Amino acid sequence: MADTPIQKVELKKSCVNCGAELKYKPGTTSITCEYCGHEEQITIDPNGFEELELYPYLSEMGGQSHSEEITMLHCKNCGANQHVEEHYKSLHCVYCSMPLILEDAYKEDWILPGAVLPFQIDQKKSFQIFQKWVSNLWWAPNNLKKASLDPQYTKGLYLPFWTFDAQLKASYTGQRGEYYYEIQTYRDGNGKTRTRQVQKTRWYPASGRISGFIDDTLIKASKQKSGRIPQKITRWNLSKLQPFSSSFLSGFVTEKYTIPLQQGHLQSKEEARRIADRWSRRDIGGDTQRITSINMDLSEETFKHILLPVYVSSYRYNGKEYNFFVNGENGVLSGNRPYSFWKIFFAVLTGLIVLGIIIVLAQSSSEGV
Repeated sequence: MADTPIQKVELKKSCVNCGAELKYKPGTTSITCEYCGHEEQITIDPNGFEELELYPYLSEMGGQSHSEEITMLHCKNCGANQHVEEHYKSLHCVYCSMPLILEDAYKEDWILPGAVLPFQIDQKKSFQIFQKWVSNLWWAPNNLKKASLDPQYTKGLYLPFWTFDAQLKASYTGQRGEYYYEIQTYRDGNGKTRTRQVQKTRWYPASGRISGFIDDTLIKASKQKSGRIPQKITRWNLSKLQPFSSSFLSGFVTEKYTIPLQQGHLQSKEEARRIADRWSRRDIGGDTQRITSINMDLSEETFKHILLPVYVSSYRYNGKEYNFFVNGENGVLSGNRPYSFWKIFFAVLTGLIVLGIIIVLAQSSSEGV
């Protein structure tokens, strides 16, 4: 189960006027009632984000003030594991829309989010983006276009990520390459003598030290089945991050991380090494560079668990599941799609008929001449 998404449905917040559910209003810092229009401002921590010291959390859960126990349920259709507050009697899976049954629940600790990038576009806007995309699909089955008109198929989901900060220091050895050009004589295909410039490189030994601050290395914190979340939509403006408040999650589903902090940290160290390589090449200068060795040290390492927004729409066609995704901050869309066999079949058949008619007409014309 550890390799499948775990989703948390935020506890409902009730309107003081009519008792209806208050939901976060995308693009604002308020939660509103869709029935009576009552609005409440979200209290944002004036101290901003809290960066957590990394190593206490690598050995154990760390400061208990930043962790809690949650309950998960397993989707028997697609394998996703979802956290549901106890007062819910039923729920549909955010990925495949199949009903979930409150049974076989189990408990697990998680590190509380430190920051959230709230949805900047609402469901209606994401829907319009999805509809426009579907309307432009060639050979899409009619049922797909019908499904795209129903908002129940589109759900807002917060995805978990780790971010890592660190002071980087490194020493390197390598070579600096400087280009120069020589005139080369050659014969072309006709046997004529010609000249051309040929680029060559002079190499000089290089070594040095680099240092700097690595800010917010972003590491995916959940393993989606079959790589569900496309790379195309995974770019967010992290300057819009807000200190975590559960009110931003009202009306949305939150996926729990399934990639543990230890594994996320290892991936961040790989990214830090790539950064050290870039910094070393920049320090060496010249036209090109070779890196022989890098001795890297990271210190003052901290991390955050953050949540980033995406809209998910699922659809089944001929027994196969398809997912479509819209970035909840910038509206970028990506997804896979089914093809209508019959539309393609009849299109090919029509093309063959038209081709046959053209051939017959051409033959008749030539016989008439």
